[in-house]
Amino acid sequence: MRETVIVIDFGGQYNQLVARRVREAGVYCEIYSYKTDIEKIKEMNPKGIILTGGPNSCYEDDSPTYTKELFEIGIPVLGLCYGAQLMQHILGGVVEKAPVREYGKTETFFDNNSKVFTDIPEKSITWMSHFDYIKEAAPGFKVSAHTKDCPVAAAEDEEKKLYAIQFHPEVLHTEYGKEILSNYVYNVCECKGDWKMETFVQDSIKAIKEKVGDGKVLLALSGGVDSSVAAGLLSKAIGKQLTCVFVDHGLLRKNEGDDVEAIFGPEGDFDLNFIRVNAQQRYYDKLKGVSEPENKRKIIGEEFIRVFEEEAGKIGAVDFLAQGTIYPDVVESGLGGESAVIKSHHNVGGLPDTVDFKDILEPLRDLFKDEVRKAGLELGIPERLVFRQPFPGPGLGVRIVGEITEDKVKIVQDADAIYREEVDTALKEYLKENGKEADWKPDQYFAALTNMQSVGVMGDERTYDFAVCLRAVKTIDFMTAESSEIPYDILNRVMTRIINEVKGVNRVMYDLTSKPPGTIEIE
Repeated sequence: MRETVIVIDFGGQYNQLVARRVREAGVYCEIYSYKTDIEKIKEMNPKGIILTGGPNSCYEDDSPTYTKELFEIGIPVLGLCYGAQLMQHILGGVVEKAPVREYGKTETFFDNNSKVFTDIPEKSITWMSHFDYIKEAAPGFKVSAHTKDCPVAAAEDEEKKLYAIQFHPEVLHTEYGKEILSNYVYNVCECKGDWKMETFVQDSIKAIKEKVGDGKVLLALSGGVDSSVAAGLLSKAIGKQLTCVFVDHGLLRKNEGDDVEAIFGPEGDFDLNFIRVNAQQRYYDKLKGVSEPENKRKIIGEEFIRVFEEEAGKIGAVDFLAQGTIYPDVVESGLGGESAVIKSHHNVGGLPDTVDFKDILEPLRDLFKDEVRKAGLELGIPERLVFRQPFPGPGLGVRIVGEITEDKVKIVQDADAIYREEVDTALKEYLKENGKEADWKPDQYFAALTNMQSVGVMGDERTYDFAVCLRAVKTIDFMTAESSEIPYDILNRVMTRIINEVKGVNRVMYDLTSKPPGTIEIE
């Protein structure tokens, strides 16, 4: 019965970010659609409620809304952007099309007497994104922040614990956004802050033991962060009752298959049954002659199911099939929140019908990615695995443009290893010399292999080899991204090493494309 703050989603792009910020403050938070019935909200008895932004105008008849009763049940409510406008509109304020649209970093002036703006400077930068604005605050509300063009950047009714904020405190561009949300959960909602990863791990181990009993559990271990942490957690709870099947499809990063086996295999620190299936050649044969990206994805996904199915058949009936499902999977699949369905629930959606199990275990279902990493460290999983960069399900299959061959896989593995090594070394040196992280530090970086071959000269001889493409992006949520400005001397060092050390490459390029219009992955 942990204390909980609820985010009611009105279709805003930052719904998950709001929940993450609350959790970072030490308070558990979940996302629900605005279609969630008020009685269900009451039953959950949350410590606070946050209304997200959204793309609509609250005064239009077909826009998402909520019952006025939400603001009368005595639970503190914080409205953000659209949520702030909706609160004011429902309670008698005036919301109209703004004479001046605000978008981006905006100088904002605060009333520090407000509980949500305690210890916030009287003037700082916030992130605005709105066509409409609150022209007049609702009766009983007083204005607690404003900008040059927005007379009601924030308003509150302290007695009823209702707070409306026009800007987005959840994004990093708002200078004191984390402090504002922390003030809300502690000063207004009076939370204690009992959401700690150490407690989650201990509680989860106990819950898994109780649910599984003496049953058997089967887990498809990909080597990624989510499935690895799930394996670690289940291992601590049930030991050899867990069997992990690791399918090495030959499309992993350099030495990654051996790294996974070293951690979870017989010589590793975890007490479980580990099965490694070396299916590299099987995948290469299936992918021969295939160059269309979606076809490659489907073949890689389908073949994984078949391999896993065969191994499961050898094991026989199990009581539980475990998965590394995490909270964004649930939200993005439409099972929580109100944002558009971004992807199907990829774990559940791909289950082979022939695997004989009674129930599904999803021990990480409540966690965001950063929390999964913290849980991994609590479980003793090495940092090199816990902080591994995001890696697509089809692996290097979507980082090789055109047909996939064993030779091409080796080229991109070697080039990628050099690139990551040089960037990692440069980042560590910068941190050591400057006492802070480099402002160019990318959130994801990798090498990909284009299908372009070009003429070059090496050792006074003509070459006709491949071009490697380097990618590095900075992003908050991976929904949008910008190219990272890695210093030229580092890129030049990477280029020199790749051309000298990787056979079959005579050209190295750097991808400057943002997302959108591009994607983070090459295919």
